[in-house]
Amino acid sequence: MRNEAKVVAITGASSGIGEATARRLAADGHRLLLGARRSDRLDALTREINGAGGTAAFQRLDVTDAADVGAFVAAAREHYGRMDVMVNNAGVMPLSPLDALKVDEWDRMIDVNVRGVLHGIAAALPVMRAQGGGHFVNVASVGAYEVSPTAAVYCATKFAVRAISEGLRQESDGSVRVTLVSPGVTESELAEGISDPAAREAMKAYRAVALPASAIAEAIAYAVAQPAEVDVNEIVVRPAASAQ
Repeated sequence: MRNEAKVVAITGASSGIGEATARRLAADGHRLLLGARRSDRLDALTREINGAGGTAAFQRLDVTDAADVGAFVAAAREHYGRMDVMVNNAGVMPLSPLDALKVDEWDRMIDVNVRGVLHGIAAALPVMRAQGGGHFVNVASVGAYEVSPTAAVYCATKFAVRAISEGLRQESDGSVRVTLVSPGVTESELAEGISDPAAREAMKAYRAVALPASAIAEAIAYAVAQPAEVDVNEIVVRPAASAQ
């Protein structure tokens, strides 16, 4: 079903959930600005969407840089005249036990997973309020509800995204909607960033049953498609055959 066309900015759009979401929302007729660090992948995806009759543009984006995110949101307005939906999807997951002391990886998760979302809010919220409405879709994880070994810091960042999303929802006057989407095990490149050998091996078994990224894209599309008076606050999506 094609919905009222909205302007949607998606971070982390070069692969996984972000890429699948771009394809799904383009199919619904939305106009997209895609952001990620890998410009070559964004270029290919943008060409694919436009070639199929959709509307997309891209801009290289580092969500850890507040100025970069501000420029990204400004680019969406320059391309399309407004900014309706911000999908804060970019994330990293270099799991390790705490006693491995991978402080650089902890910092990276905090910078991308938490500050990246805050930068997205800081850039897009004033725009949405000025135009009288908008929608944040923040991608978390089932790790926002539970903690497992090797995932303490990762889960902490996703708990933070959940808390930030709920706070933003409570502070809204109803014109700005907030949706938290928490995927269970999903096919993506996240596990490729795990440098700890034991955690990397454990993840292979954990990911034996995984959702396709398109399943999460469907959840995001559902939330975006709701009328302005309906705010879908939280969606948790897990593989039916897995308890995780």
